[in-house]
Amino acid sequence: MTGQPLAATRGVAVNLTLLCAILLHNLTYPLSVAGGIWPAVFYCFYAVIFVAATWALTGDVWLRGFVAVSGLAVLMAGLNNSYLPSQSAALAVFLTSIVYHLAMVVVLALYTFRARTVMADVVLSATSLYLVIGSGFAAIFALIEWVAPGSFIVSSGAIINWQQMVYYSYITLTTLGYGDITPVGFYAQAVASLEAVIGVLYTVILLSRLVGLYASGRR
Repeated sequence: MTGQPLAATRGVAVNLTLLCAILLHNLTYPLSVAGGIWPAVFYCFYAVIFVAATWALTGDVWLRGFVAVSGLAVLMAGLNNSYLPSQSAALAVFLTSIVYHLAMVVVLALYTFRARTVMADVVLSATSLYLVIGSGFAAIFALIEWVAPGSFIVSSGAIINWQQMVYYSYITLTTLGYGDITPVGFYAQAVASLEAVIGVLYTVILLSRLVGLYASGRR
């Protein structure tokens, strides 16, 4: 059952909800450092998004279990880093986030590219996949900066934080390249180049796939 499209109406509802949740998550990251109950609210929401979506989009037991475990790991790491911040706690957040995003990339890729017809749910799933790739690379960039401080330079001179990593990741994925954040480290440049290539190839491959499905459906 993995990757098989859901009934049209339910599929659209699930994928639209996921897309809105991802956008909301990306916009509300400052809550994770706001103090009080807000970090707990943020990380609970973050940990639930992909788990709930996986349960709705696939019946694969292994994928469901893997996403659930990685979601729980993200929650624990995030809460620990918010209330007992340390270098090791930050590292745990980056590593668990990378795994969590990778798992969701697999779920959405299977759903999107195993579809037999072009429906609204497939388009929404493909859009969510694009956003998940972007936020996943943000975690990789944060890990690189943790391993090799100074790998990224901000034109304003400010210390780069997670929200700026998310911003930089999407700018790179879409190949806009404003130039206000520059990768100067070897690994930072290599991964930024990889993300830019993936962003271009994803668009080309997805459009080719959707056009092919649409053409075959009209025969």
